[in-house]
Amino acid sequence: MATVSKNGKRKLVINPVTRVEGHGKVTIHMDEAGKVEQARFHIIEFRGFERFIQGRFYWEAPVVVQRLCGICPVSHHLCASKAMDVIVGAEGKIPPPAEKMRRLMHYGQTLQSHALHFFHLASPDLLFGFDSPVEKRNVLGVIAAYPEVGKKAVLMRKYGQEVIKATSGKKIHGTSSIPGGMNKNLSIEERDFLLKDADTMIEWSVEGLELCKKVVKDNMDFLLAFGSFDSNHVSIVREDGCLDLYDGSLRAKDAEGNLIFDQVKPEDYLDYLREEVRPWSYMKFPYIKSLGKEKGWYRVGPLARINNCDFIDSPLAEKERQEFMALGGGKPINSTMAYHWARMIETLHSAEKIKELLNDPDLQGNDLVATGRRRERGVAWLEAPRGTLFHHYEVNPETDQIVLANLIVSTTNNNEAMNRAVQVIAKQHLEGKTDITEGLLNHIEVGIRAYDPCLSCATHALGQMRLQVQLVGADGTILDEKYHG
Repeated sequence: MATVSKNGKRKLVINPVTRVEGHGKVTIHMDEAGKVEQARFHIIEFRGFERFIQGRFYWEAPVVVQRLCGICPVSHHLCASKAMDVIVGAEGKIPPPAEKMRRLMHYGQTLQSHALHFFHLASPDLLFGFDSPVEKRNVLGVIAAYPEVGKKAVLMRKYGQEVIKATSGKKIHGTSSIPGGMNKNLSIEERDFLLKDADTMIEWSVEGLELCKKVVKDNMDFLLAFGSFDSNHVSIVREDGCLDLYDGSLRAKDAEGNLIFDQVKPEDYLDYLREEVRPWSYMKFPYIKSLGKEKGWYRVGPLARINNCDFIDSPLAEKERQEFMALGGGKPINSTMAYHWARMIETLHSAEKIKELLNDPDLQGNDLVATGRRRERGVAWLEAPRGTLFHHYEVNPETDQIVLANLIVSTTNNNEAMNRAVQVIAKQHLEGKTDITEGLLNHIEVGIRAYDPCLSCATHALGQMRLQVQLVGADGTILDEKYHG
């Protein structure tokens, strides 16, 4: 909806943002001259899981908290399990069969989630144009225009879901990861079923990456400048600097590639990160403590991970990482739209790691659970598809009940960055415009979609919202009107 005040100022509201998981809205305030005064991305629903989990027994957490989301439940399932490994004293002692099963599950999740986002949610904008006809700009339009791409996209996601099912017991909201390890291994039959298509998944991941690269290279100047701004980058890396999506220590770099901190352990996260609350959003705004609220915000996710790591330990993905980093001359890439390229590098990496793990005989092992000295506090993280995920729990040792939970989800970490993208894109493409077009509104949403936000990790909703946008003249006359939904 667009309104015009008596002094000629305008307010533009996009509600809801489409082709993302969950519900959010955008408000843009413009002055009398059509300049953007303020642009914000609001999360308009409330998350209560940090309260819901209090009073539950610690061993319930890995199953309960994954109900935050139906898109990335594996991330919450595994992150809660890792935190509970600390509670039961099994941190650093997880038997190889159990850890490798968890890793296989996690790579399956990353493969299917990245395929879902790129092909189903983002590619319609990239393949057809940001202001192409809305009836064409969706996954059905992709399937109609590029049937082979559409078919492979569906089957890639299906394969990732089959990996999840084999490792977690179910495709959604599995139960196999428990405090101290796993309650199942991978049978020979399950292994062979997945292994027969492993090479095909690598091949299709390469094809998807090449498609993404072609789109970017064909529109390099426009896409790399679109919604771009300098930022800090946060992710976990292995001790040797390698990309690791399941475990590692926290690293932060600034926009020039200088280290802010490195090799931070999970239990120390509060010494380095803080969360700010703002009155216009239910989602918090994390920042690097040493830099403060104004300069300490950061990006997470595929772009941050590729920028932060020193190398990738799968050969095809490492070759692609080197080509990607050459765009910035070895310095971090700060382009919002580069998220897609980085995401497809991780898709290829996940496919390579799935094949590697499927050929590891440890996955048929029966040594699956470890225990140790009980603790009252457990903190863990991993790299969810959308970025670094933090789980922090405190447990009453006498009752085994959770008394505190703090979850910083990936999309929360990207909150300020998404707001910056909205501001930059509004200035680039809306300033000076008088006519409202669906394509112009979609430009704002394209920038948000690049982060693949999972707003349901922060909240839950029922029903469907409709978008109505009106341009109202100073005398109250409706000059233009558009609908979504």
